[in-house]
Amino acid sequence: MAMMLQAALEKGVHRLEGTDRDYDALMETIGDARLVLLGEASHGTQEFYRERARITKRLIDEKGFTAVAAEADWPDAYRVHRYVSGQGRDGSARDALADFQRFPTWMWRDIEVQEFIEWLRTYNDRRLDTSKIGFYGLDLYSLHASMQAVLNYLEQEDRPAAERARIRYACFDHFGEDSQRYGFVASSGLEESCEKEVVAQLVDLRRHAEDYLRRDGFVAEDAFFYAEQNARLVANAER
Repeated sequence: MAMMLQAALEKGVHRLEGTDRDYDALMETIGDARLVLLGEASHGTQEFYRERARITKRLIDEKGFTAVAAEADWPDAYRVHRYVSGQGRDGSARDALADFQRFPTWMWRDIEVQEFIEWLRTYNDRRLDTSKIGFYGLDLYSLHASMQAVLNYLEQEDRPAAERARIRYACFDHFGEDSQRYGFVASSGLEESCEKEVVAQLVDLRRHAEDYLRRDGFVAEDAFFYAEQNARLVANAER
């Protein structure tokens, strides 16, 4: 049994030498795949984060990947996206990562991630606005932060729409910040859910998309995309 295990490992394991050619075999295996998922068997270790960054850099530089999708809250990650795209007010990757305050902060607010974010900012600085690499979060924990992001966007773009959104999202107010309490009450039928309200808000935002996108070209498109994704996140998190 031990010999069989050793033979299997020898066949499947690839030694890392710390050179630029370490992941040549991986790049060849990836080929022209549109999506590459990096596992997390060693999540939380410095070595994993370092190697994850090395692989991601090669995927961007050699394979033409245009987005990094992280296991992170959408609003927090989008602040990083704005930094690597040359937008926002943050002066460093460390500043851009400051919104990552919910446990476990060390998943993203660590030295290896900071170094990768600075690399991505430098990489993007050499590219046109329409071809910059994005950094996005996939998690659905930010129900309340995402509602606030939608309201902030509409306050700038469409005050009447912001008031409509505020009324719809007020459905959650008597639950406070406790999303789990809302989930329990809504799923048990003790009170009406807020599903209709959050779906109506997403539809309302999309209905006015053409008006919002006319205004400032790429900047308007980016801002609307952020607001729309937050509205989608609210609907998905409610569900």
